[in-house]
Amino acid sequence: MPKKNNAINFEKTFLELEELVNEMEDGDLSLEESLKYFEKGMLLTKNCQQALNEAEQKVKMLLKENNNETLGEFTPNKKG
Repeated sequence: MPKKNNAINFEKTFLELEELVNEMEDGDLSLEESLKYFEKGMLLTKNCQQALNEAEQKVKMLLKENNNETLGEFTPNKKG
């Protein structure tokens, strides 16, 4: 059974990171606040990257179990 908590935590963390970036881009923060936001953003980025790495490992494991050890290049559908 898939772990929905991991996906939910990733989404929540990513949204929090986006909010931090938006607030920093507004330019209304003091230097001290900006540094705190940056530090928190780095931690959130690390958490997101870890979740993505875990998902990639899971995909590789599933492919290996199905005797298909090669990952192809991902090409998103372009809607124009």
